[in-house]
Amino acid sequence: MEKKAKNIATNSNKGHETCDTPKMGISKGIKTEINTETNAGKRIPENPIPVLLNYKDTVFRMIFKDPGELLSLYNAVNDTHYDNPEELEVTTLENAIYMNMKNDVSCILDMRMNLYEHQSSINPNIPLRDLFYTARLYESLIIKKDIYSSRQIMLPTPKFITFYNGVEKQPERRIMKLSDSYERRGEVNLELTVVQLNINAGYNEELKGDCPILYQYMQYVEKVRAYKETMPIEKAVRKSVDECIAEGILKDFLIRNKAEAVQMSIFEYDEELHERTLREEGYEEGLEQGLEQGLEYGKEINYTL
Repeated sequence: MEKKAKNIATNSNKGHETCDTPKMGISKGIKTEINTETNAGKRIPENPIPVLLNYKDTVFRMIFKDPGELLSLYNAVNDTHYDNPEELEVTTLENAIYMNMKNDVSCILDMRMNLYEHQSSINPNIPLRDLFYTARLYESLIIKKDIYSSRQIMLPTPKFITFYNGVEKQPERRIMKLSDSYERRGEVNLELTVVQLNINAGYNEELKGDCPILYQYMQYVEKVRAYKETMPIEKAVRKSVDECIAEGILKDFLIRNKAEAVQMSIFEYDEELHERTLREEGYEEGLEQGLEQGLEYGKEINYTL
């Protein structure tokens, strides 16, 4: 077993301050009031899919809310062997809407802060999003500290992981950097590096072997994808859930959260389809505009000749 997690509230380092981890405050995040009675399930104008304005979770996020399952994922990612979930401090920003975003899962153990995101579509802005999340988390951690003090405030070391399981082809491991977003290249004074791990079948199998719940999650996802090819998404999700329970895949989780898991899965699929449709429409629109501009340019050349 790894050594017991350090007490984050310790201030024993001379000349340094170690940040406290407030058990109340971080997980609550920024609350946004939503009238669920009047808005839940309504269609937003010009949006082709129903948007649940009180929607909070994804299946991935729901699974890893459990400290034991989160500890298993943490061990698999960091090649550690902690066995006491009570040593894990969950710091996920619950109900936190920050620039229309909230983080999926984050935790602190032994002064290491891991931020995990799940993506079913390629998003090059993950480093920027993680920058916002980290700033919010650090702000919560040092809320009682004086940043103008002569003492150094010691912070947990961050690690950023994105678990990708979309249908677009991606490598097993991909490095994404905040500096890729900079307009001007040169000296980089602010960097944030995210490791994207492809968890589709055939990728990072050792990682999934070390975290059985992550492997089972992907088994469930693959069932839904297979069945949705021949039946409506709601029927595909319900059939997948029933089969998984019968086969012992995510059994306890699905029995406890069957109705919510079905709802979340349908929403995730609709959202993924919506985003992919927008990208395809944008590409086609750009192609049409390019062709029109080319034709106009050709007419101008012919006219001048």
